[in-house]
Amino acid sequence: MDRLHAMTTFVSVVDQGGFTQAARRLKVSPSAVTRSIAALEEHLGARLLQRTTRSVTLTDVGSRYLVRARQILADVQEAEESAQAERSAPTGHLVIAAPVVFGRQHVAPVVCAYLSRHPEVSCELTLGDRNVNLVEDGVDAAVRIGRQDDTTLVSRAIGATRRVLVASPGYLDARGAPESLAALADHDTIQFNPGSTAAEWRLTEHGEARRIGITPRFTTNSADAAIGHARLGGGITQVLAYQVADDLRAGQLVVVLPQCEETPLPIQVVFPSTRLLSAKVRAFVDLIVETCDWRFVAM
Repeated sequence: MDRLHAMTTFVSVVDQGGFTQAARRLKVSPSAVTRSIAALEEHLGARLLQRTTRSVTLTDVGSRYLVRARQILADVQEAEESAQAERSAPTGHLVIAAPVVFGRQHVAPVVCAYLSRHPEVSCELTLGDRNVNLVEDGVDAAVRIGRQDDTTLVSRAIGATRRVLVASPGYLDARGAPESLAALADHDTIQFNPGSTAAEWRLTEHGEARRIGITPRFTTNSADAAIGHARLGGGITQVLAYQVADDLRAGQLVVVLPQCEETPLPIQVVFPSTRLLSAKVRAFVDLIVETCDWRFVAM
């Protein structure tokens, strides 16, 4: 039994949702897929898939095996690509993850330029404000904002941004600009924090980190909605500087309490330390470094 072929077949059955669909994707007969899975299960001495007339589902053993199989297949692919990197242009399928707003504003244009430069690569850009598991979700590299504590990832700094409090000039003219953290209690606030339900802002006072509880008049998991409400005079919101760079330059929003901001957050591209850096990923990182200025600190 060719174990790599069997792993590939197993992963395809899971991804495609069935034996027939996997056979179509792999361009083999359904019986060949059935034999391959049966041989793999016999070799492992465990059932990986539960079959019914209507569905195919993973067993507990199958779920755990799937994670390792994906990693092994990715390692094999990237080892081959790395060995060929010195004599060939990037090829294959590149999967990138990024935060929603930053991905839309800054990463997507890089992907477009990358695809123009490397015609043998196809690319998938996944946007979300929650960090994905790169290995389990088949992501080659991710652009992340903030400090990384995950020792399974390699990171490369590619910029920085501030976490800022902003409001519209009209709102500040009507209500006055807060001069201290305590003064925030007298203001309308807009809460944007997709990763937490806590109504609080992270700030500093006299050099000491503080978490300031707020009672928001408007709460949303959309940065665009929070910024739009602030732009219309709805109150003060805390967002990342890159999200409001255009509004600040246009004078539609103003930074308040800049002396109470935390230190800037790094913008990084990360990839699994367990994988060789493939030509396609290296070319993507090099393009960012070559063409992008992602320093959103001096606004």
